[in-house]
Amino acid sequence: MFEVKDLHVAVGGAEIIQGLTLNVPAGETHAIMGPNGAGKSTLAYALSGRDGYEVTGGAARLDGADLLALAPEERAAKGLFLSFQYPVEIPGLSAIAFLKAALNAQRAARGLEPVPAPALLKLLREKAAALKISEEMLKRPLNVGFSGGEKKRFEALQMAVLEPRFAILDETDSGLDIDALKIVAENVNALRAPDRAMLVITHYQRLLDYIKPDRVHVLAKGRIVASGGPELALELEREGYDKYLRAA
Repeated sequence: MFEVKDLHVAVGGAEIIQGLTLNVPAGETHAIMGPNGAGKSTLAYALSGRDGYEVTGGAARLDGADLLALAPEERAAKGLFLSFQYPVEIPGLSAIAFLKAALNAQRAARGLEPVPAPALLKLLREKAAALKISEEMLKRPLNVGFSGGEKKRFEALQMAVLEPRFAILDETDSGLDIDALKIVAENVNALRAPDRAMLVITHYQRLLDYIKPDRVHVLAKGRIVASGGPELALELEREGYDKYLRAA
C-alpha cells in the first residue's frame, strides 16, 4: 500500500534522510521512534510535499502512485494525510469552513459532487461529539486560541472527516494531557481499517500504549536502523537510543 525506497531528503543543503526504506501494508499501523534530530519530522514533511524539503533520491508510492511527482494537494487527494506536530493557526477562517473546504476539494479532485450542507453539518456534529469538540469550537477561527489538546483533537476530527488512505501522525501526543491523549487515541484506533494504514511518529512509548502498532521502526541519522514488534518500543523506553545511534 505505502512504500518508501532508498529515500534521500535535504534541508538547506544538508542531507537529513539518508537512504530510508519503509513498507506499510494496508490494514497495519507502524510506529517510527527516534531521538531529536533523527529526521522524523523531515520524513513526514517530505512525504507531504512541504516546500524546503528537497527529495534528492529514492521513491515513495501510495497505492502504486508516485507521490513525489504530485503536488501537495494531489497527494492529499490520493488519500495522504499529515497530522502536524504543531498545527498552524488561520485567523478569519472558521474550523467548520475549513473542514467543508477540505472535504469538498478532495471530493472534487476525485470527480465527486460536494456534500450537501445539511449532510455535512450532521457528519461534522457526529464526528466532533466523539472527540468532545463543541459546536462553539467548530465556529471559532481555525486553531486560534485553541489549547494544545484542542488542536490535536481537531486534527483527529479532520482525519475522521477526510478518511484518508494513509495517515502520518507526527508526534500527535505532543502537548496532550493523559485525558486528551486517550480521546485522540480512541478516535485514531476507530479509524483503523483493512483498507487504511497509519504511520505514528513519536519519541515516547506512552502514545503506543494507546495506539498499539503492528511494527516499530527505529530512525537514527536519517535511516531505519532497526525494526521489530511492539516490544521494541518497550526496549527503547528502558534503554534509550544510544546503541542505535552508535550503530547508525
